[in-house]
Amino acid sequence: MATATLNAPAAAAPAADAIPMRRIFAFLAMVFGMFMAILDIQIVSASLAEIQAGLSASSDEIAWVQTAYLIAEVIMIPLSGYLSRALSTRVFFSIAAAGFTVASVLCAFSTSINEMILWRAVQGFIGGGMIPGVFAAAFSIFPPSKRPIVSPLIGLVATLAPTIGPTVGGYLSHAFSWHWLFLVNVVPGIGVTIAAWTLIDFDKPQRDLLKRFDWLGLASMAAFLGSLEYVLEEGTRLDWFESHEIVFFTGVMLAGAVLFFWRALTRDEPLVDLYAFRNRNFAFGSLFSFCMGIGLYGLTYLYPVYLGRIRGYDALMIGETMFVTGLCMFLTAPIAGRLSAKLDPRVMMMIGSAGFALGTWWASFITSEWDFYELLIPQILRGCSLMLCMVPVNNIALGSLPPHQLKNASGLYNLTRNLGGAVGLAVINTMLNSRTDLHITRLHERVAAGRQVAEEAIANTAQRFTDFGDAAQNMALALINQRIHKQALVMAFGDIFLGLTVIFASLVLLALFMSKPGKPPAGAGGGH
Repeated sequence: MATATLNAPAAAAPAADAIPMRRIFAFLAMVFGMFMAILDIQIVSASLAEIQAGLSASSDEIAWVQTAYLIAEVIMIPLSGYLSRALSTRVFFSIAAAGFTVASVLCAFSTSINEMILWRAVQGFIGGGMIPGVFAAAFSIFPPSKRPIVSPLIGLVATLAPTIGPTVGGYLSHAFSWHWLFLVNVVPGIGVTIAAWTLIDFDKPQRDLLKRFDWLGLASMAAFLGSLEYVLEEGTRLDWFESHEIVFFTGVMLAGAVLFFWRALTRDEPLVDLYAFRNRNFAFGSLFSFCMGIGLYGLTYLYPVYLGRIRGYDALMIGETMFVTGLCMFLTAPIAGRLSAKLDPRVMMMIGSAGFALGTWWASFITSEWDFYELLIPQILRGCSLMLCMVPVNNIALGSLPPHQLKNASGLYNLTRNLGGAVGLAVINTMLNSRTDLHITRLHERVAAGRQVAEEAIANTAQRFTDFGDAAQNMALALINQRIHKQALVMAFGDIFLGLTVIFASLVLLALFMSKPGKPPAGAGGGH
C-alpha cells in the first residue's frame, strides 16, 4: 500500500512513522466536519436578529435557537466516546456528519420558531459527536513524530471556527439571507459523510457495549449537563435565583449530578469513564482547557457586544474587525507546531497565557472611541497566544494517555472547554450588568444636582435645545443620562477585561503543576 509521511519525504521517516494516505484524507475529512460543528455556534449567533425577523419570533424565543443547540451539544460530547467505541469511528462519524447535514437543511426550511428550535437541538446533538472524535484520532493514528503537524491543525480549527463565525455569519446574512447560515453546510456535509464512510478504518466496533448501554446514566447525564447549560445560558436574563425556573433547573442539575457521578464511578462500563482524571496531566490540562474556553468564547462574545452597542457596527462590520484574530491564529499555527517539537510544552503554555493576559490587560483601558486600530494589538496578542496555548495543552493532556482511554478522554476534554465557555459567558453577562449599574451609580454621584461642574454641563447641553422651549432642560438631562449609561458600559467592559487578565495570568502558574510529558505509551499512534 502506498504510504505518506504527512509533510515529510517518505525516505526521511522511519517505516513505523509512515501513515497511509487513506488515513490522512480520512482525518482531514473529520477535521472539516469538526470545523462545521464548531463554526455553526457563532455563525448563527451573529445573525440572530435576521432569523428573529424571518420567523416572527420574540426576543425570548430567539435566544433558544442558540440555547437548544448548546444544551444538546454538551450532552453528546461526553457520550460520543462510548458510542464511537460501540459503533466504530467510521459508522459513528458518518452518522453524525449525515445527521448534521440533514438537520442543517431542516433548519434552513423552518417556517416557525418552534421548528427552528427543534432542528437546532437535533443539529447540536448530532454535530457534537464530530468534535471529540477528531482529537481521539489525532493521538491514536498518528505517531508522536507527526504531532507538531497534527496538533496545530486541530488546535487551529477548535479556536479559529468560533472566532471567524461572526465574519462568516455577517457576510452570509448580508449577501444572501439567513437561510444560508444553514445551507452552507450542505455540500461540505455530504462530502464529509462520503469521505468518512469510505476512508475511515481506524478501529472495529464493540457492539456488545450497546447491550450494556446505561440508559439511567444517560438520563442523569442529560439532566445534569442540560440543566447546567440552561442555568448558565438563561441565568443572567432571568435574574438568576429570583426566577423559579432557575431554581427548579438548579435542583434538577444537582440531582442529575449525584446520580450521574454515582453511575459513572460504580458501573463496569459507564457511559463516561471519569478515571482519566487520575492522570495528572490530563486533569490539569482539562482545567487549562476550561479556562481557555472562558477566554475563547468570552472574547468572541465581548468584542461584538462592544462594537455593536458602543460603536454601532452591524454584523458584517463586526466580522471584518474581528478577522484580525483569525488571521493571526492561521499564521501562528505552523510556528506553534515547530515550537512544540523544540520547547517544553509547559513553557509554551506559559508564554501563550502571558501573551493572552497582556492582550486583555491592554484592552482594559478601553474607551468609547476605540476602533479597529485601537483593538489591533489586543486582537493580535489574542490570536497568537491562543495557538501557543492550544497546541501544547492538547499534547500534554491527551498525548500521554493509553490508546484505550483516548476516545472517552477526548469527550471529557472537549466538554471542559465548552463548559468553560458557558461559565465564562454567564459570569461575563452578570458582571456586565452589575458593573454597569455600579458605574452608573458612581457617575450619577459625580454629576448630581448642585455640583458646579454638573450644573454647567446641563446648562451647556440645554443650549443645544433652546428651540424646544421648556423641554430643553429635560432633553439635556436625558442626553447626559444616555452618555452616563454609555460610559458606565464601557467601564464595565474594562473591568471584565481586567478579570480575564487575572485568570490567564494565573494559568502561567498552573502550568508549573504539570509534569513534563514523557514518551507516549506503547501502542499510541499506531492506529487501532
